[in-house]
Amino acid sequence: MNQETLSQLEQLVDKLIARNTELGQEVSALRESNAKLQDENETLQLEVLESEEKQKETSTTLTSLLEKLQAAS
Repeated sequence: MNQETLSQLEQLVDKLIARNTELGQEVSALRESNAKLQDENETLQLEVLESEEKQKETSTTLTSLLEKLQAAS
């Protein structure tokens, strides 16, 4: 191998190392983002469950009130 080829190879290796570092940082950022989104998703799922429970309670209360009104008529 001549000196020019070795120089080009060294430059390519340096570029690959730099790109690998960039990709590693991107992966870390994506992992953090994914963890935050998973937490947010779990929170939203809990909120939906709570909302459904409240809706059931409201429905039960309304049904009971309707039955009382019908009985009073």
